[in-house]
Amino acid sequence: MRILKPTEKNIKLCAKAIKKGEVVAFPTETVYGLGADVFNKESVAKIFEIKKRPKFDPLIVHISDRSQLKILVKKIPSKIKILIDKFWPGPLTLVMEKKKNVPDIVTSALNTVAVRMPNNEIALKLIKYSKTPIAAPSANKFTRISPTTAFHITRQFENEIPFILDGGKTDFGVESTIIKYEKKRFYLLRKGAISKEEIEKAIKDKVIDKKSKKIDAPGQFKKHYAPLAKVIIIKDDSNIKEDLKAGYIAFCKKPKKKFKMVKVLSFKKDLKEAASNLFDFFHQFEEKGIKKIYVEKISEKGLGAAIMDRIKKAAGV
Repeated sequence: MRILKPTEKNIKLCAKAIKKGEVVAFPTETVYGLGADVFNKESVAKIFEIKKRPKFDPLIVHISDRSQLKILVKKIPSKIKILIDKFWPGPLTLVMEKKKNVPDIVTSALNTVAVRMPNNEIALKLIKYSKTPIAAPSANKFTRISPTTAFHITRQFENEIPFILDGGKTDFGVESTIIKYEKKRFYLLRKGAISKEEIEKAIKDKVIDKKSKKIDAPGQFKKHYAPLAKVIIIKDDSNIKEDLKAGYIAFCKKPKKKFKMVKVLSFKKDLKEAASNLFDFFHQFEEKGIKKIYVEKISEKGLGAAIMDRIKKAAGV
């Protein structure tokens, strides 16, 4: 496994590896992805094998140019075009009816495909030089913490990945929002870096939270994005005992009681900063061997909804 600086030469080297059927880890504005040529079934199968991801959990396809949508989806509804114009490139994934040439392994045999255009120059260049859309889930073991730095990837994988493009810490730190437009209604399949309120403002319509036992988009398992430690969600430290073996993640101010390791998501109450820090803090606690982490609740408004979604999934509640 080689960690590479994102020079033109190295990005082209990684693109060449993808065209040869390898998988490559690369940064996006949300988290790091583990990418393969979307049309190479064997390469996509490697992603599932490396991540130990079940085949019924579909992948997101990343594009660098809107023209690539034409080779992936049957049609682009006019309502979806509104979201593309507003949020692409950016952390919004759109689910549309797929064309037959998109392999079933990518979509878990669903008749839809999830697509996004990342707002990250390294990712866009990698897709462009690969001359193919790239199927890429987050570059972590299945259900584990998503990586927001190249170093996080090395802690979960050994030699399964030939190259990691190191783009530094990601901007958002939580995955993309996933939206599906079906029967003239917008459905939220996964909370993410773009809030439900922002989307509703753009489309001038309601977005419905879709609750389904069927897995039809990434990140829908009850326990997901989880550290090895037990995660306990609390209001604050007033009703828990001091614990010098546990970790503590506060929202905006340190707790009064003592813990082995304390982290504050954002002293400024900045939700974007908080989102960017959450997974990174989980990784840091894991490095210290902490087996229990208390995490404070935050308001589920705007980006806070996505942050709490990740905290709840880490706790398995």
